[in-house]
Amino acid sequence: MTLSIPFDNSYARLPDRFYARLEPKPVAAPRLVRLNTVLAEQLGIDPEQLASPEGTAMLAGNAAPPGAEPIAQAYAGHQFGHFVPQLGDGRACLLGEVIGRDGIRRDIQLKGSGTTPFSRAGDGRAALGPVLREYLISEAMAALGVPTTRTLAAVTTGETVWRETSLPGAVLTRVATSHIRVGTFQYFAARGDAEAVRLLADHAITRHYPDAAGADNPYRAFLDAVMAAQAELIARWLLIGFIHGVMNTDNCAISGETIDYGPCAFMDEYDPATVFSSIDHGGRYAYGNQPRIAQWNLARLAETLLALLGTDEDSAMAAAQESLAAFAPRFETAYRTGLRRKIGLATEREGDDALTADFLALLAAGRVDFTLAFRGLSEAAAAQALFADGDAFDAWTRRWRLRLEAEPGGPGAASTLMRQVNPAFVPRNHLVEAALAAATKQSDFAPFETLLGVLSRPYQNDPAMAAFARGPGDDERVLQTFCGT
Repeated sequence: MTLSIPFDNSYARLPDRFYARLEPKPVAAPRLVRLNTVLAEQLGIDPEQLASPEGTAMLAGNAAPPGAEPIAQAYAGHQFGHFVPQLGDGRACLLGEVIGRDGIRRDIQLKGSGTTPFSRAGDGRAALGPVLREYLISEAMAALGVPTTRTLAAVTTGETVWRETSLPGAVLTRVATSHIRVGTFQYFAARGDAEAVRLLADHAITRHYPDAAGADNPYRAFLDAVMAAQAELIARWLLIGFIHGVMNTDNCAISGETIDYGPCAFMDEYDPATVFSSIDHGGRYAYGNQPRIAQWNLARLAETLLALLGTDEDSAMAAAQESLAAFAPRFETAYRTGLRRKIGLATEREGDDALTADFLALLAAGRVDFTLAFRGLSEAAAAQALFADGDAFDAWTRRWRLRLEAEPGGPGAASTLMRQVNPAFVPRNHLVEAALAAATKQSDFAPFETLLGVLSRPYQNDPAMAAFARGPGDDERVLQTFCGT
C-alpha cells in the first residue's frame, strides 16, 4: 500500500533562515495506539493507509511520505516574562501542509521526533503520558467548540525516555492551521531582520487573515485580527474553566488556536487565583490572569511589527496602542456574553452583569465546582445541592428566575440554552491522570479510550457516565500538573 498525502508546503518555500531542514529520527519499534480517523478523513487522508505499517512508520518518523518537506521551525519567546532569543522546534518536525476537504490549509507536525538544531541539549523525544494527555485535551477542546490544535495520531516508539525516571516513549502527530507564534515574529525582530518580519507577516496574512491584505495598512489589520482572535479565545477558555498554564509568547499562536497542552488543567472549585502548573511559581498564568497575559503577549507582537505599522515612530506607536486598547473591550464583550448564556440569557438587559458576577462570587465563597454549578442551573435543584449556604443561593435564584421570565422563550428556552453551552463533561484532572497512569504503567489503554469517548460528547447528558461528570474526591485531587519536556 502506497501512502498518499496531498502535501502543499507553503512555509517551506520561505527563506531558509525560517527553519532547519531535517529528517525525523527513526525509532526502534513503532506501534500505533490511537488514530483519529475522523480528522484523517477531514484532511483528505485515507485512514486505512495511516493505520498500515507504512502509515505507522510515517507517524513515528521512520519514513517521510512523498511530498513531505520536513523542517524544524525557528522561533524565540518570552518564557515567564524573560526573553529567550532562540527556542525553535526542539523536538518537533513539520512534515508539511495539506488542504483539507473543507478548503483549510493545515500543518502536519510530529512531536517527539528527535533532536533538531534547536534542541538546546534536550533529547528531542516525548513520553507516552504527555502525548496521550495532549490527545485527550486537544480533542476535548475541539468538541467543546474551542479553537485548538488537533491530534491525528499517537504512536509508541518501543524506546524509553528519561524524565526523572524511565518512561515509555511516544510520538504525537499534531495538526494546526499553522504553527506560527508570536515568538516566530520575535525571533526575527530580535535579529533586526526587518525583511523576514515582513515576509512572515505577508505569509500569515495570506494564510490566516486574507481580508487584511485589502486594508489601507494590511499589517495594522493583521494585528487587529490576531488581537480579536486571541480575545475571543481567552474568553472561551475562561467560560469552561480552562487554565493553559504556560502562556509564553512561543505558545501564543497567531491563528487564535490553543497550542501546547503541557501543564494545562481544568479548574474544579471556582477560584480566579487557581494555578496547577508546577513551574508557575508566582501564579503568572493563573486562571484569572489569562486575559491580562494575552494582552501582554499581543503587545510583544505589536513591538515586532512597529516598522510596518506607520510611516514614522510616532504613527506606528499610535497604531499599535490603538489596536492593543481594543483587546480589553473585545474580551469583555465575548466573556460577558458567554456568562449570560451560561445562566440561560440569550438577550442583554441592565443588571445582567451584576447577576453573573454575583453567581461567580457565590461559587468563590463556597468553593463550588465551576462545571457542575453551571451545568446544574438547567436543573436548579442539582445546583442547589452544591452550595453550603443555601440561603444565599436561594436569594440569587429568586433574582435569576425573575430575569428568566423576561427572556423571549422563558425558563424552558433558557434551560435548553444552558445545556448547549455548559458542558457536563470536561477533562477533569483526576480522570486524565488516572487514564494516563493505566496506559503508561499497565499498558492498559481502555480507560483512555473510554474517557476520550465521553469527552467527544461534552454536552450530552448521559446518566451512565455520571462518574465522569463529578468532581474529584478528597483523595483524587490533582494539585500540580507538569510540562511534558
